[in-house]
Amino acid sequence: MTGKGSGKAADARHLPGDPALPASEQAGSDETTTSGCPCNGTIDGTGRPGSGLPEPIPSALHSWRDRVVVGPALAAMTSGVGQFGITAGLALVAKGFGRTFNGHSIAAVAGLSATSLGIGLAIIRLSSLFALPLASLADRTGRRRVILACTGAGLFLTALAGASPTYWVFVAVFALGRPLLSATTSVAQVIASEETSSQNRAKAIAMVAGGYALGAGAIAVVNGMLGKTIGFRGIFFVAVLPLLALPLIARMIEEPDRFERVRHTGHSQRSSAFRSLAPRYRRRLFVVLALSFAVSWLTGPADTFVFLYAESFQHMPAADTAVMVLAAGIIGLLGLLAGRWLADHLGRRITAMLALVAMTGFAVLLYSGSNVGLVTGYELAIFAGGTFSAPAGTFVLEQFPTSIRAAVSGWQVTSGVIGAAAGLFVFGVVAHVSNHFSTTAELLFPGVAVVSLLFFALRETRGKEPEELWGE
Repeated sequence: MTGKGSGKAADARHLPGDPALPASEQAGSDETTTSGCPCNGTIDGTGRPGSGLPEPIPSALHSWRDRVVVGPALAAMTSGVGQFGITAGLALVAKGFGRTFNGHSIAAVAGLSATSLGIGLAIIRLSSLFALPLASLADRTGRRRVILACTGAGLFLTALAGASPTYWVFVAVFALGRPLLSATTSVAQVIASEETSSQNRAKAIAMVAGGYALGAGAIAVVNGMLGKTIGFRGIFFVAVLPLLALPLIARMIEEPDRFERVRHTGHSQRSSAFRSLAPRYRRRLFVVLALSFAVSWLTGPADTFVFLYAESFQHMPAADTAVMVLAAGIIGLLGLLAGRWLADHLGRRITAMLALVAMTGFAVLLYSGSNVGLVTGYELAIFAGGTFSAPAGTFVLEQFPTSIRAAVSGWQVTSGVIGAAAGLFVFGVVAHVSNHFSTTAELLFPGVAVVSLLFFALRETRGKEPEELWGE
C-alpha cells in the first residue's frame, strides 16, 4: 500500500493496545488489524518486549509493483550482470588465458585444466564469504546505504577484472568484487521482504530473483551473440553500463519502515551477525545453513560449467546457446510465476522442497551426455530453479526477526558460498579423474534431494507477518 510524497503509506494501522482505539478494542481483543493479520503477539505497540501486546505492523507497506520494490530488483539485476559473467564467459576466459591443443582431455579442449578452473572458481566463490559482514552492516547502518555502496564498488571491480593480464590476476580482482555483489543480492531480498505484507512478499521476492535472472540472462546473451567478437574482456566491461545507471536506481530505493522502527529500539546497534547465533535462533539457523549448503553444492557446478560443457564438449554453436538462454528466460519467468503462486496457496515449505528435488534430477539430465539432455535438462532446471526462488527466499526471511534478518541472509550466502566452492572443487577433481561430466553429476548431485527433507524442520510461515512471529 503506497502513500504520498516519499511513498510511505499515509494511513497508520491500529492494533489492540493503541490508545486511539475504543476501550472495547484495547489489549486482550482478538480483533484482526486492517491488514488482515490477527495480532496475538507478546510485544507492545512500540516493538519492545514484555507488555503482552503485539508489535504493530508497519504503516508503510507496499505492493510488489511499487518502485521501492522495483529498485532493489534492479539492483539485483546489476548484480546478475556482474556475477554471471564468469559463468557465461568461462569458455572464453579459459581459452583467453590458456592454450588449446589436440587431444580429448578437458585441458586440451578448454585451454585450462579442470583443476585450474575448479580452483579458480572455488576461490571466486569463497570470496563471497565476506558478504556476511557486508550484509550484516545493513542491520546497523541501514539497508539503503549498504546496497548502493556494494553495488557500485562491485560493478567497478568486475569491469576492472576484464583488464587482467593473467588468469590468476583475473581470479583475484573478480574475487574482490564478488562479495560486494553477493551482498547486493542479499540485501535486495531483505528490502523487498520488509517493504511488503505477507500477501505481496512472495511476489516481491520473485521480482528480485527475476531481476537477478534477467541480468544474468542478459550477459549470457551478450556472450552468445558477441562473445567471439568482443572476447572475455568485453564481457566484463559490460558491467560499466549498469554502473552508470546506479544513480537512477538509487532514487527508487528507500529505507524500509520495518527497519526504521527496529533502529529506534536500539537493536540495530548490536552485532547482528553474532546475535543470530543466539540459542533462540540457533537451531533454525543451522537448518537454513545446511539447506543453503546443499542447494549451492548442486547449483555451483551445475550452473558454472554448463556453458563450458555446451560449447567445448557438446560443440553447441554459440548462436544455439544464445537461443537456449533466451528460451530459458521465458521458462524461468514461468517458474517464478508458478513458485510465487504455489508459495501463497500450497505453502512456502512444500513448494521449495519439491522444487529442489526437481532441480536435482534435471541437473543430472543436463550433464547426461547428449544435446537433447543438455537442452531439456537446462530448461527444466531453470523452471525448477525459478519455482524454488520465491518460496525458499520468502520462507527463510520470514523465519527471523527484522533486527537480524540481513545478517541471516549473509549467513545464508556464506553457507552457500562454502557449498558452491566445495561442489566446484569436488566436481572439477572428479571430472578430471573420470574425464566425464555425466559420471560426475550422477555421483555428486542426487544427495541434495535427500537433504531437502530438512525443510520439514522449519515451521510454515504462509499468511504470517514477522510481527506476529517475533518480538523485538
